[in-house]
Amino acid sequence: MVWARLGRMYELFETLRRSPDIEAPNLFASDASDRLVLDEAAGMLAASSAGEVVVIGDRYGALTLGAAAEFGLAGIRTHQDRLVGEQALARNAEAAGLADRYLPLPLTEELLSGARVVLLQLPRGLAELDELADAIARYAHPEVVVFGGGRIKHLTHAMNDTLAVHFSEVHASLARQKSRVLVARGARRPVDALPYPKREHNAELGLTVAAHGGVFAGVGLDIGTRFVLEFLERAVGEVTAALPTERSLTAIDLGCGTGIIAAVLARRFPSLTVIASDQSAAACSSASETMAANGLAGVQVVRDAGLALQPDASADLIVCNPPFHVGSSVHTGVALALFRDAGRVLRPGGLLLTVFNSSLAYQPDLRRLVGPTRVWGQNTKFSVTASTRSAVSRASNQF
Repeated sequence: MVWARLGRMYELFETLRRSPDIEAPNLFASDASDRLVLDEAAGMLAASSAGEVVVIGDRYGALTLGAAAEFGLAGIRTHQDRLVGEQALARNAEAAGLADRYLPLPLTEELLSGARVVLLQLPRGLAELDELADAIARYAHPEVVVFGGGRIKHLTHAMNDTLAVHFSEVHASLARQKSRVLVARGARRPVDALPYPKREHNAELGLTVAAHGGVFAGVGLDIGTRFVLEFLERAVGEVTAALPTERSLTAIDLGCGTGIIAAVLARRFPSLTVIASDQSAAACSSASETMAANGLAGVQVVRDAGLALQPDASADLIVCNPPFHVGSSVHTGVALALFRDAGRVLRPGGLLLTVFNSSLAYQPDLRRLVGPTRVWGQNTKFSVTASTRSAVSRASNQF
């Protein structure tokens, strides 16, 4: 069997790490779906030349580095939505001596032009898959073959249907180790305009929202964000009263998604300096489009892992609707990292406004990582808390 001969690749997988993403005993840098994708594509990879292979959604480098190590491929073009995935791939590539084998690119024609093989970790959302499939069919070689892998528990028949919109032939591989690969070929070359980002006017907010396929809630207003928006005026008022100064106050929408919170802050409080920050390339592109659609050119959109690019004690208000998943696993590590970043970046007396599922009970962590924390609002599902940055530095806090 083809997969039985891929010893070098499997040895490489054992060395891969997730860092700088969350490391935990139940979180892994590769899984059986990575191996199955490479096994199913082995014949085409072996026959591929430099520049003909593209990898999309590689979580920490298993697909890219597996293809490079096992098949001697160079000129692999890659696209990863999550910044920490890009950073992990770079670290793993350097450790394996394969840093010169790939080139990271945004989801554009440059990424896909001339590609004959696309290796893909299937996204969970159908809109994201639709955008990826459209781009592949639009820009890749007409004879491109897509190998999209995933864990069976995350795959749906709707994924086949979504791929079938863009490709004339879609079939599933045999299952192995609870994983399966969807293989698509026969690209239906689009002739219409790019379908993403979607745009929709939200009458409730008086804003036009733009969203790429991979952004949570799309062009909609998710219920957590709607709830935290009720407390923005109170938060800005409290910060303004606590920090009397001639300078402009700085507010950050942390994990901005489509940028709704940042847009509302900029529109309601034009004297604020507003930053929208997210590690997702799709989110940052969406937020930039949202700002442009609403004439909010002053909002700075930053692709960043947490608040790594923001100086210590540089913000007066941070608003955060944190995730509680790492990939498909429920894990609080991402939220805690964001809280810790907020504690470092807030000026003493600054405020972190957070909305989260009440069952997660983040208040003790917020007190430890930021400062005194009050519950400002609760409904049947969510809590909104306000944490005031203590005068004592929190930069050294660990969790």
